[in-house]
Amino acid sequence: MTKKKSSKFLRLGRLNPHIMPVIVWLSAVVCVVVLFRNRSQKFQVMGITQGKIHRVSAPVDSRLKTVAVELFEDVIKGQILATLDETLLNAQIATIHAEIENLTAQLLSIQDTMLAEEANLKTDLAASQRRYNVDVENARLVILEQKTLIETDKVMLEDLALEVKIASELLEKDAIPPYELQKAQTLYNAMAKKIELSEQTLAQAEQDYEQARHRRDEYAKRQTAHPSIDNTLEPIRKQIAVQEGLINELAVQREALKITSPADGKVVQIQVNSNWIASLRPGEDVVRKPGEFVLAGEPLLVIAEKEPTAIVAYVSQEQLSEVKETKVVQIIKSTAPAKIAQSQVVNLGPTMEIMPQRLWQNPSVAQWGRPVVIKIPPGMDLLPGETVGIKGL
Repeated sequence: MTKKKSSKFLRLGRLNPHIMPVIVWLSAVVCVVVLFRNRSQKFQVMGITQGKIHRVSAPVDSRLKTVAVELFEDVIKGQILATLDETLLNAQIATIHAEIENLTAQLLSIQDTMLAEEANLKTDLAASQRRYNVDVENARLVILEQKTLIETDKVMLEDLALEVKIASELLEKDAIPPYELQKAQTLYNAMAKKIELSEQTLAQAEQDYEQARHRRDEYAKRQTAHPSIDNTLEPIRKQIAVQEGLINELAVQREALKITSPADGKVVQIQVNSNWIASLRPGEDVVRKPGEFVLAGEPLLVIAEKEPTAIVAYVSQEQLSEVKETKVVQIIKSTAPAKIAQSQVVNLGPTMEIMPQRLWQNPSVAQWGRPVVIKIPPGMDLLPGETVGIKGL
């Protein structure tokens, strides 16, 4: 019996060199896991990673013409997200155009009156001065007319550019024949050429205006001023100045019809004010759709940047005296790959606030805390909205 036991121990002894490395390795893994869990479970507070959110709104009251992105689609800064209907803009341009024609008619009437009175003037000096002044205002009207035409054509050019883009995408999918893209491109090129010629005409009109103004000023230096001339033309001048201001505003509005992404990111759901929820139809809190009428400042969609910018944690009233800016803390990331890194507090909130519900110890009992902003350690690989443990606050 004694011999059997001793031979059994000998066999186990021969196996020890093979088993021991495995046992040591498993023990080390267990120790690391236990130490990590013990360390991560001792953090005092939880924090939530925060990323920048950009609410993209309509700059003017209008109807959505196109929406070029879908929910959770990646976008880049400057990318066109949506376009607004230009009907109202075109109506405003037409109104300005009509007013320009009215001013031109008034100016021609004044010019005819001047010519009729010229025979009764003792000298031709006053009549000549009036003609020089009328030439200047005529030149201003030509400039205004050209600017109005250019703005109208630029609106059409942007529509044609969109048609070229759509046709190109459809051609890649073999949904249309190549000549459809060629037709759209030809129309776009023709409109671009028309705008180029109009801009050349505008440049010439501006040059003519400067020459007319120079002739008027030079003539005025040599002659006695006639206040009645300025008095006659002053109302026209003021009205022209108003229309010049309006056409400049329309140029800004035309650019505002193209809504672009303010940053690289991803399209996410619209986060609406609680007061709006009752008035929203199903789907309006996701991404607005073409054809919907939107008000200035009303959100169309939301862009969330992919990388978080900071961690926001909340400290209790008992911890207030311990928290200072630049205080060193440890960030514990429990999701794979788990990490622990050192960071520091960068900012402190001014007041105690209600914490996000996901951080409450009891989901039915609200908790308050002072928000603190903590820098994200390099290489932490966190997602916006992810919770992390914080030790050292």
